[in-house]
Amino acid sequence: MIPLPTPETGIWTDDEPLECVMVLPETPSVKTFAFRPPSGRTFLFRAGQFITLELPVPGGPVWRTYTISSAPTSNVYISVTVKVQPGSVGSRWMHDHLRPGMRLRAKGPAGVFHLPRQPDGKYLFISAGSGITPMMSMATVLFERGEEPDISFVTCARRPSELIFRKRLEYMASRLQGLKLHFVVSQDEPYEVWTGYRGRFNQLMLGLTTPDYLERDVYCCGPASFMHAVRDMLHGLGYDMSRYHQESFAAPPERPEDIEAPTDVVPQTGVAAEIEFRRSGRKVACTQDDTVLKVAKAAGLNIPSGCTFGLCGTCKVRLAEGEVHMVPNGGITEEEIAGGLILACCSKPLGRVVVEV
Repeated sequence: MIPLPTPETGIWTDDEPLECVMVLPETPSVKTFAFRPPSGRTFLFRAGQFITLELPVPGGPVWRTYTISSAPTSNVYISVTVKVQPGSVGSRWMHDHLRPGMRLRAKGPAGVFHLPRQPDGKYLFISAGSGITPMMSMATVLFERGEEPDISFVTCARRPSELIFRKRLEYMASRLQGLKLHFVVSQDEPYEVWTGYRGRFNQLMLGLTTPDYLERDVYCCGPASFMHAVRDMLHGLGYDMSRYHQESFAAPPERPEDIEAPTDVVPQTGVAAEIEFRRSGRKVACTQDDTVLKVAKAAGLNIPSGCTFGLCGTCKVRLAEGEVHMVPNGGITEEEIAGGLILACCSKPLGRVVVEV
């Protein structure tokens, strides 16, 4: 039996193994594992940090890093919420074999992706899949402070049944006016009603869920492609990226100097560019701020268009040469992009480009 913590037990350090005390299923492919030290010591960490576990998998132990999903305000235990990914070894072992009473070596907590010490600002949390785990820790801290927070919480999943922590978040939101939840799924459940957002998260959804996003600090976590898409949205909308923070599914940095800034290629204000409209035989000088559609119209060329926001897909054209910065809002598929199509209304030239118009 694990003793109850007392003021004399002190803070846990990684010279002591952690004992699994609970396993909780979250979704068909996700489980939460709770740990406590056998000595009864307590934990000291910040919301958003991670811990590294030694897992005794067949063939020899491996070390795997998991973001802590519990909040530091509940410091007698920590939990990690783990999704089984295709081909995973450590996560698969945890799902199949880790049970209460088993002990694991651990290192940490560590990491620089966390809330400030006085989290009194306005926040926008954006997550996809198991990227919700650090946001859950952060939201719980703000929930348990005893003050009304200001959080817009957007979380995305493939289906409603795969929205991790949905019920817990709904409970928290029912007790706090300042926590606004927005669920986005790409597919409905068969024979069930879904009244939330459908499709891939985009600029239109961002504006609908969080009209004052320019005033908020953004915390984002999810697959690399998802976070890249979010950064593209924010860049295109003029967001101050110094207020943007992201975590990834790779090993997170432990020190601020270890953080690698995303190498996003984005349009530069006032920098010269050129668009050649191959079928029309026209070459038009422009800047990287201009869209292909805007330049075409100024040159007297007709590209059919509708929404002008990347939503309807009317203005698809083929990109023959060069590179554009495109922020679509659902009007084009990944297959069409791979096939060389772009949306003229939301594509900006990065240098010289040639389009089939």
